Amino acid sequence: MKPPVSELEADSWAFALDIYARPGVAEACLSLQREARVDVMMLLVIAFAAVKLRILPTPAEIRELDKACRPWREQIVWPLRAIRSGLKSGPMPAPNSETEQFRSKIKTVELASERLQNQLLVERLPQRPPKPEAVTAEEIHTILGCVVALFVEQPANKTDADLLRSIGKIVDAVMEGVR
Repeated sequence: MKPPVSELEADSWAFALDIYARPGVAEACLSLQREARVDVMMLLVIAFAAVKLRILPTPAEIRELDKACRPWREQIVWPLRAIRSGLKSGPMPAPNSETEQFRSKIKTVELASERLQNQLLVERLPQRPPKPEAVTAEEIHTILGCVVALFVEQPANKTDADLLRSIGKIVDAVMEGVR
């Protein structure tokens, strides 16, 4: 039986924080975000669905998840991120100690917006029985490649080597958590 959505959301959020904190993962996620505008929260929720729920969303289901969270991402998460990032170097009076405190508050709000996106995504994960066996690293790599391909608008097997290395780093961290 599937746990209640609130429990799934808490588990998914804890999973995302754990994976993101592993060596090299933040850098890999930020590279995907920077180079291909990949939605990292969506990527981590899909990884959670694969590893913890043993559900591999189809490319069509991934597109539906993106459609559901795109307005939130584009109207809330990205503008908060842009403000926070912009405060690193300006405009005046930034950067200084006071604007760094302000930037820190925005970072907290940005993180809260990502948590709400996590909830939105978890509520819309496919509802079907889990695979009977554990998901393999290859399956996770393929499904995360589908997520990345959605953003780079290329088939999953045509993404460039740097993006594939970033996906591989995330897959390694996810699989390490399973062992």
